[in-house]
Formats: sequence, C-alpha cells, structure tokens
Amino acid sequence: MAGHSQFKNIMHRKGKVDAVRSKVFSKLAREITVAAKMGMPDPNMNPRLRAAILAARAENMPKDNIQRAINKASGGDAENYDEIRYEGYGPGGAAIIVEAMTDNRNRTASDIRSYFTKSGGNLAETGAVSFMFDRVGYIEFGPDVADADAMLEAAIDAGADDVVSSENGHEIYCDQGSLNEVTKALEDKFGEPKASKLVWKPQTPVAVDDETGEKLMKLMESLEEHDDVQSVYGNFELSDALMQKMAE
Repeated sequence: MAGHSQFKNIMHRKGKVDAVRSKVFSKLAREITVAAKMGMPDPNMNPRLRAAILAARAENMPKDNIQRAINKASGGDAENYDEIRYEGYGPGGAAIIVEAMTDNRNRTASDIRSYFTKSGGNLAETGAVSFMFDRVGYIEFGPDVADADAMLEAAIDAGADDVVSSENGHEIYCDQGSLNEVTKALEDKFGEPKASKLVWKPQTPVAVDDETGEKLMKLMESLEEHDDVQSVYGNFELSDALMQKMAE
C-alpha cells in the first residue's frame, strides 16, 4: 500500500484507541515488571526489559513510573501474571492473535471469547491461526534518522531481512534470534529506536471489504482496550479509503 504500512497501522492503533492514558501506562508498567522479574533488572542485560522500556519511552511514560515498575519486580510485592496467547477468527474469517497477561485466566478467557463472539467471529484453539504468521523481530525508527536507501543499507549490513520505509518512518524486520544484535548495530548508527520487540507478522495479508474492515477494527479496538491484553495482530488488509476514514 502506498504511503503507509498496513501492518504498522493494525499493530500500533493502541495510541489512538486507548483514550485513557493511564491505561496505556498500566499495561506498559505490567510488561516492565514482568520482564524485570523474569530476568535481570538491568535493561542492558535483559533484552525483554529493554524492549519494554523503549515502548514506555515511545508513549512518553515518565522515568519515575518506569523505575517504579522495575523496582516492583524486586520488591517481592509484584503480582504473578500468566502470559497467554489467544487465537481466533474475526469477521470475514480474518485470523487474529491476542497476547495477554493475566492474574485470572478464567476471567480473561471469558472476556476474550465474548469479544470474538459478539463480532461474529470465534475463539479457536492455540495454534489454529499462528501458522499463518511469522514470529519475527521488529525495530522501528522515525523518518528523520535516515533516508530509505541509507536505512536499507544499514539494516541489511546489520543482518535484517526486510525494511519498509514511508513518510511515517522505517520498519525493520529480522529473524527473532538476531533481534538484539540487529537492534544494537542500528542503534550505534542511528540512536535509540522507537521500538524493538518480537511481533507476529502475517505471511499473506488478506484484503477485506470496507464493511468487514470496520467490523474487524472494532473487534481489534475492543480487544486492545481490555486491561489484560498487551498486543493484538491480524492478517487482514484494509482499503486506502477505509484507512483514510479511520485516520480522520
């Protein structure tokens, strides 16, 4: 699609749909705490924690909030969260993956199932749709750090597999096992990225009509707004007209 990335649009709608900023910070803090609890509290020694901090900075989360979330992990009073992946089909049969962190599996599963059902879709077994996605490393830079040719050359030299550049910025994809190495090489050249994390990238995006697209985005927004949901991915592609309409 000219001028923008479908994948980024679907993956990064959180800033628009989460009208209450405290909800965004709460989800970011949860990821930081879990990441710090699972590994070292030092982001230089803990890639997942570093990715969580980058995401928090991208949302302008205050430094004190970030440090408080890290400290909570070592304080012994952090809640125990289970990480769960839900997979299902939305309107039009589009494949959707939901990543959540919850302290109550039954509550979260019931809520997620109800969202799918109300949209005309259905929740499926784990593994039902993930085979249609690739688990890859994702790195994002703003548009001002380099032009498309320079970013492509640097990314390939760093070991990346693909680069998508537009007026909105640069998206770099790499093998999940080399995410930290590629991120460090690009950071040394261009500075700190806006994001560096593992994502589910659809292998073959499926175009949907505008009516189905609106229903799908409504489902995606409902899922993203749930307190336990961290990330949502879909394998559908929207028309330029609908993308423009949503951006207004």
